[in-house]
Amino acid sequence: MTTEEYGKAYQRGFNLTVRFLVSRGLSYDAALDTAQAAWAKGWERREQLRDPNLVLTWTNSIALNIHRTFLRREPQTQTLPELQAPPRMNVAAIDVKRILSDCKPNDRVVLEGHYIEGYKVQEIARQNGWSETAVRIRLLRARRSVERRLSRPKHARLRSLAEKTKRALASALEVPALKQKVA
Repeated sequence: MTTEEYGKAYQRGFNLTVRFLVSRGLSYDAALDTAQAAWAKGWERREQLRDPNLVLTWTNSIALNIHRTFLRREPQTQTLPELQAPPRMNVAAIDVKRILSDCKPNDRVVLEGHYIEGYKVQEIARQNGWSETAVRIRLLRARRSVERRLSRPKHARLRSLAEKTKRALASALEVPALKQKVA
């Protein structure tokens, strides 16, 4: 095949090779690049072409082989979907634990029982052998003690964090008593 014949075949067949590659699943840009590489490789090896009438078929097979070689060499990557997952660490629980660790033991029992576990004053009193009035007073004093500690200037950030924690804890636990106290 002469250079002029190959040039004419290129002009007639280049777009057909691109369409062939697109039909095989390549993007248009990738098909253009692959078709160009195939026709260039065909030009370099045109003396191997036995039948000049099959130049388009021959070049299409070269293009397909170039694409397959590219696929074998390219690492298989798969785009993973972006999943919106809640954090595994419960930040509110960490804050509550830190706040409760600063409380007196009996205050901690009352605060945990009422706000975290959702017990009523009567249930806490019965569990601990205290009077209901003692539980109410202890609950009031424990709340005020925590609020005083959080209202100090060095704890200004913790105070806003404590409010967020209360709201998060209320929504996470869905305890009606806690929602009423927070609101």
